[in-house]
Amino acid sequence: MLTGLIGKKIGMTQMTDASGRVRAATVLTLGPCVVSQVKTAATDGYEAVQVTFGKRKLTRVTGAVRGHFAKANIAAGIKSGEFERRGEGELTLGQAVAAGDVFKVGDQVDVTGISKGHGYAGVIKRHHFSGFPGSHGTHEYFRHGGSIGNRSYPGRVRRGMRMAGQMGNATATILNLEVLEILADDNAVVVSGAVPGPDGALLAVHHAARPRKRSNVKVTASA
Repeated sequence: MLTGLIGKKIGMTQMTDASGRVRAATVLTLGPCVVSQVKTAATDGYEAVQVTFGKRKLTRVTGAVRGHFAKANIAAGIKSGEFERRGEGELTLGQAVAAGDVFKVGDQVDVTGISKGHGYAGVIKRHHFSGFPGSHGTHEYFRHGGSIGNRSYPGRVRRGMRMAGQMGNATATILNLEVLEILADDNAVVVSGAVPGPDGALLAVHHAARPRKRSNVKVTASA
């Protein structure tokens, strides 16, 4: 069908496997996403399927976006994205794609979203620096980052130097999370671990690009 879907983070919970181990899990609403454009090599230069999630008022979108969705005869969505076609299934404009059509229990997925923003943070909070001693002559330099370079060589601050700055509020991808359960009636899935962003954040969920081998352990919902 497709290699992924767009959804929303509902919140975190916990699951218990067959051995009694409690695992953190996150509930995601995935779709139903609606096919808004089918791209082909002949017309667009590559093969892809564009889907959209949610609905937005027409007064909140531009005329160009309104016309784009009108071609597919669907409502304007909150977020759109492109995914590769997977398998032999036929996809048409306006077709709804649910989570159960793309994922199954046991699949490994990569989840991409915008991480929580923490504002302008110092090196201790942002990079876990230990700071300076609280005595022995330290004066007004307890939470500083220390030296950032040499005057003679290289005579500049090297790229990637860990310093104070914006923390979070950036695109982040969590790799190889396992699909623990699919809630077809609620258009939701439960994945292991945590995902970027606060509750209600929009996310893109893909089949894992580089899945890793894992032991097959059955997981059930905790009481």
